[in-house]
Amino acid sequence: MFSEVKKCLGLAVPLAAAQLAQSATGFVDTVMMGWLGSQTIASGALGVTIFSFCLLIITGIVSAVSPLAAQAYGAGNREKVGTIVRLGLWISLVLGIPITLLLYNGGALLLLLGQDPNAVALAEIFLRAIALGFIPALGFAVLKSFLSALLQPQLIIVTVVLGTLLNITANYVLMFGKLGFPALGLAGIGWGSTLSLWSMFVALIYICNQPRFAVYGIFRPLYKKAFPLEHRRIIDEIFQVGLPIGGLIAVEAGLFTVVTFIIGQLGTNALAAHQIALQTISISFQLALGISLATTVRVGQLVGQNDLLATRLAGYVGIAIAALSMGVVGITLWLVPKSIISLYIDISDPNNADVVVLAVKLLGVAAIFQIVDGVQVTAGGALRGLKDTKVPMLIGIFAYWCVGLFIGYTFGISSGYGAIGLWWGLAIGLAIAAIIMTWRFSKKTTNHG
Repeated sequence: MFSEVKKCLGLAVPLAAAQLAQSATGFVDTVMMGWLGSQTIASGALGVTIFSFCLLIITGIVSAVSPLAAQAYGAGNREKVGTIVRLGLWISLVLGIPITLLLYNGGALLLLLGQDPNAVALAEIFLRAIALGFIPALGFAVLKSFLSALLQPQLIIVTVVLGTLLNITANYVLMFGKLGFPALGLAGIGWGSTLSLWSMFVALIYICNQPRFAVYGIFRPLYKKAFPLEHRRIIDEIFQVGLPIGGLIAVEAGLFTVVTFIIGQLGTNALAAHQIALQTISISFQLALGISLATTVRVGQLVGQNDLLATRLAGYVGIAIAALSMGVVGITLWLVPKSIISLYIDISDPNNADVVVLAVKLLGVAAIFQIVDGVQVTAGGALRGLKDTKVPMLIGIFAYWCVGLFIGYTFGISSGYGAIGLWWGLAIGLAIAAIIMTWRFSKKTTNHG
């Protein structure tokens, strides 16, 4: 057991650190939006939400590269690892082009969703700048999955940390017009993020072209004369595994997105408080997601080695580490909410008083559901390692929408508790998902799948 804990932590710590650093793009963007005022952070929230929602879904689909490559690596099939990653890159390009166009014209979508025209006008400025970073973000996700499957997460974290530092610098320079550049305001934040995403993708291309990784041939042409049947099978497998992953992410992220749009109709203060709390738990969620990714790789490798007992242990170890880590996060949110809020806005400014009060309450709710959030995402990661993705998507639909959104809407809108009631619905939905997914992993590994 201790050996598995060590192996899981050896992969989880750098992957979680990489996820935290990568999520810093959204965090940095949101913090810097706050420097431009409450109206900007509320409007920018709409842009960040729609971009993140699309990125999470499509990244979820191409993240099927991780368990598939991990199983092929565990089985010692180098050629298949390379083919999986090559096809994953092409799929990311094919899916990325239409989403980029959608994001570039995202203002029309936001208007259809009933958002305030003034807020939409600002959000569209941000979206048109960051849309061009969508395709490299997908390519980065594929190459990150490749390096993770080969147990090389340290290279990922170095790339992401440097990319984040570039993002902060570019945001500042382009927002305020430093070094001879014009002051672009909210658009500057979007362009800074696009530059960062391209830089990280190019860096991983360079790394994956080094001799020890070049032997996998991930940048070789897909085929010469005819499209091989094996490639078609792998594409089918990527979508069979990846679509339900993307679906599950869409179900969960969609819940938060819908809640954001509902709260957007409650006023600017409610939306600003919601965005502060949401961005904060988005960062803590990256910690759990990193552990989940490590669990997917460990489970996938052990499945490739046909070791059911070790597979079961790897899943439970990952879930336990996530629960403990997120418990610490929950305590932090509970003890120092105002210190966290002060990262986004000036809490001493009387104009922000209502936002601060509501944000403190939302962080209190978030503190309570951190553990179940960590358990449900890591249990989902363990199931992905088994290539079990369809049923978890159905579990998510039931837990998040049939239970979570129903309870949240009942408390928040029908009973008049506003954003607080909506967030309690989120908490209950996550708890239901955690229980059912953990039970399913136990059942799958006890009954030999």
